[in-house]
Amino acid sequence: MTKSSLPELLHAAVTAVGGVERPGQVTMAEAVAEAIDDNSHLLVQAGTGTGKSLGYLVPALAHGERVVVATATLALQRQLVERDLPRTVDALHPLLRRRPEFAMLKGRSNYLCLHRLHEGAPQDEEEGLFDQFEAAAPTSKLGQDLLRMRDWADETETGDRDDLTPGVSDRAWSQVSVSSRECLGASKCAYGAECFAEMARERAKLADVVVTNHALLAIDAIEGAPVLPQHEVLIVDEAHELVSRVTGVATGELTPGQVDRAVRRAAKLVNEKAADALQTASETFERVMELALPGRLEEIPEDLGYALLALRDASRTVISALGSTRDKSVQDEDAVRKQALASVENIHAVAERITLGSEYDVVWYERHDRFGASLRVAPLSVSGLLREKLFAERSVVLTSATLKLGGDFNGVGASLGLAPEGTGGEEVLQWKGLDVGSPFDYPKQGILYVARHLATPGREGSRGDMMDELAELVEAAGGRTLGLFSSMRAAKTAAEELRGRLDKPILLQGEETLGELIKTFAGDPETCLFGTLSLWQGVDVPGPGCQLVVMDRIPFPRPDDPLMSARQKAVEEAGGNGFMAVAATHAALLMAQGAGRLVRATGDRGVVAVLDPRLSNARYGSYLRASLPDFWYTTDRNQVRRSLAAIDAAAKADGK
Repeated sequence: MTKSSLPELLHAAVTAVGGVERPGQVTMAEAVAEAIDDNSHLLVQAGTGTGKSLGYLVPALAHGERVVVATATLALQRQLVERDLPRTVDALHPLLRRRPEFAMLKGRSNYLCLHRLHEGAPQDEEEGLFDQFEAAAPTSKLGQDLLRMRDWADETETGDRDDLTPGVSDRAWSQVSVSSRECLGASKCAYGAECFAEMARERAKLADVVVTNHALLAIDAIEGAPVLPQHEVLIVDEAHELVSRVTGVATGELTPGQVDRAVRRAAKLVNEKAADALQTASETFERVMELALPGRLEEIPEDLGYALLALRDASRTVISALGSTRDKSVQDEDAVRKQALASVENIHAVAERITLGSEYDVVWYERHDRFGASLRVAPLSVSGLLREKLFAERSVVLTSATLKLGGDFNGVGASLGLAPEGTGGEEVLQWKGLDVGSPFDYPKQGILYVARHLATPGREGSRGDMMDELAELVEAAGGRTLGLFSSMRAAKTAAEELRGRLDKPILLQGEETLGELIKTFAGDPETCLFGTLSLWQGVDVPGPGCQLVVMDRIPFPRPDDPLMSARQKAVEEAGGNGFMAVAATHAALLMAQGAGRLVRATGDRGVVAVLDPRLSNARYGSYLRASLPDFWYTTDRNQVRRSLAAIDAAAKADGK
């Protein structure tokens, strides 16, 4: 591909998908093509409405070598595979004189397992469920779903859970799916030739563009398990999510329930001595966990250390008795043994990781009201892993609407293992940051209002002045409000309070499925939607349905968050500013995502209101504000009320 042909290719693709070509889209496509040609790395901030998907797909398709596109959300994966890629390939075919192939690839547990479906789930706690297949009319919802999935298995070409409509619960799906550890392997499974997961992998091997998710990318890169085909170029969309997704994959967990299930699965398959040792270790671990208090463990307590050593040694003995999951002696009919091995190997791996200890790991207890206590271990940082495993062998393009925090890319770059932009030296990975802007006129379309007169929010206690401010803003806006709260408790309190004060429908996250809540919110202009984390990043409601976005406070991580506090301390011990590098960066990213919910189309107008005076008064406030879209900024409460009322009146005059 010559650089001069790129605009022609992009124009054809944009026309094919019914879009409008944007200057930023052209700039982005040229930069992506250059990075691919130079085998370099690129961070691209592309605002909402830029058309960034085509900005990277067109140069990727024109490149000719295999490209992997990893994204965070199912919605974008489906958009790429079902809409953007088919139309783009058709449009570029005459110009490229070839028809690039594309495929989607997910983790194995996302595909229906025919062995599990036909042979039944080898879980003693689920005994009898598959007997309902024989019933003419299963009575339970679970039984009905299992019967429906058996019928669907005869019709589906993909076996992909997301192609099953309507969907089923996680519990139901777990009865017809397996993890990679539990899989018998195509060569040893009676249904290997028909395996949906294996067929997806084969399609990916033949594709020019493979669309996957961040989690599978992390498994492929970090765990040394090659699940993705070889590729010369990697494009990471929604790249602001990558560090958290990689951290999640690299995090280990042990719970008493998990250990108990492993014991029960292995008990009938090994000799009595090995089974008794694992049972005793499980009981010891459970007693320790009953007394566990939430928080980081900078040193492993003696009783926990003893319990983990017992678990490690007992599970190793059981693994030896069962045979490794990679042992070719495991037969295709022995799914029970395979699942038992997977469970016990996971316990052994986590227990050994914690007992061996590492200055690069953080260990902590968590306690959940419903599920009880858990023991977790996560890497202090994933930057080194990403640097070594992701960037070393291929050209990587990372893009998102929020990569430039505090005015530059260095904060996000550091979290990815990249030295500050422009740093020289042979050992430094060379990369470039590019902000291609947005088609929106943020200073004219939106207002950033900071309620500077409010009291600084404390960690606990009610905020009466904040509730008064929130009620007045919602009233002035005529509803039309997306409330983004720092905790579910705060969201619930605000919803209950405003339901008693205002004659406006207040929807609350958790009271209905997120999809239904967003649909209702978008369909009724007077409706408000309050919630927490998933709403900060997952709501796309263009038009008059969302004209006020409220953040109750700056979303710093909790001071007692074990992983965040450990990362902050590590930066400080290295001579850096831990608060700015960790807490402020975390808050800036979330606030940028939250503020991005307001303007989703060229005709949108409204207000982002932050009910936390620190955004105006604190020294770090300017850093956070520089991370947000360039809205017109004010602290004048009366001006904001007049503006909201005017926007509401205009929408009503238009019949909206």
